[in-house]
Amino acid sequence: MREKIAADLKTAMKAGERAKVDALRLINAALKDKDIEARGAGKTLSGDDELALLQKMIKSRQESLEIYEKAGREDLAGKERGEIAVISVYLPQQLSEAEAAEAVKARSRTWARSSPRSRRNIRGGWISAKPALR
Repeated sequence: MREKIAADLKTAMKAGERAKVDALRLINAALKDKDIEARGAGKTLSGDDELALLQKMIKSRQESLEIYEKAGREDLAGKERGEIAVISVYLPQQLSEAEAAEAVKARSRTWARSSPRSRRNIRGGWISAKPALR
């Protein structure tokens, strides 16, 4: 992901997309801060940690967006919308409601055909399959 961010940053700089450059620099800075924090604890930053950081960044910007909209500050709200759009590109695509409902139906059909003893295995399989559904 970091390589993609760096490549996108170069492309945005060459294209003169100031807002995108600023958002990508914010992402890089946040990732570096998290790296330094993890190194201090003797750990390395995993891909899941990076995704959690991006989700946290989006959540904070959404909260700011609501505040700016309530205050009538469309200039700042627009900036936050742009940053949210840039950060969202690096997150995995979320399942739509229809896709999630279909996954639940498929799992339920499997569960209904099984014996009570094997249902424990299916439930365990559902829990381990959840990250793949994201």
